[in-house]
Parts: sequence; structure tokens; C-alpha cells
Amino acid sequence: MRVLIVESRPELCALWQRHLARHGMQVSCVTTQNAAMAYVAEYKVDIIILDLVIEGGSALAVSDFAALNQPDVRIIFVTNTSFFSDGSIFGLAANARAFLPAGTPPEDLAVMVEHYGTQGRQFHARS
Repeated sequence: MRVLIVESRPELCALWQRHLARHGMQVSCVTTQNAAMAYVAEYKVDIIILDLVIEGGSALAVSDFAALNQPDVRIIFVTNTSFFSDGSIFGLAANARAFLPAGTPPEDLAVMVEHYGTQGRQFHARS
């Protein structure tokens, strides 16, 4: 499974990356909107872990760009704010699959990634 993490805090990105890699996932990290868009334009991604508040950019722009370039990509939004705590993110981003606090334990995040990654592969196997 190919995972892209878009997180402005490199230390958190590295923590998640190490944990997901131990679960056998191919994981790349970027810290900006522009880097995320460039990555999605060049490489196939199954899941994007996307911080809702990325410095100097827009998470929704990344989500929209990913949806246009890779319609099957699924996004797990994370945040350390109360933005969209009412669930409205699911109405704004059609590719949103989960909305988690940034403080979610890495092992719980890995379970979510495995769930949505497996779900996507099962869907394609039947198509």
C-alpha cells in the first residue's frame, strides 16, 4: 500500500512514517501543499494522511487535486484544531474517509490506513 503523509511538522510526519513502514506500507512524507501536489501528480497513492492545517497551503486544495488526478485515492484528515469537528469535512471532500485528532496514537492510525487501503483493493478486485 502506498501512503503519502502531508504534515507540516516533520517530527510527527517521521513518527507516522516509521510506524506505517513497520506495517509494510510504502510511505512518503511532504510538508507543503506544493510538494503534495507534485507528489500526487507523479506517483500513484492509495491513501493520503492529510493535516487539515498545513502551513502555507490548503488541505482542501490538496484533496481536490488528488481527487482530480487519482480519483480512487482516499484521504484520512488529521488535525489538532476544532475545525470541521461537526463532520462537515465529509461534505467538502468527497475522498475523505476519516477525520482524526493529530494526537491519535500511531498504531490506531495504522489500523485506519489498513482498513481503508484494504477496502479500496477489494473494491477494485470486483470491478
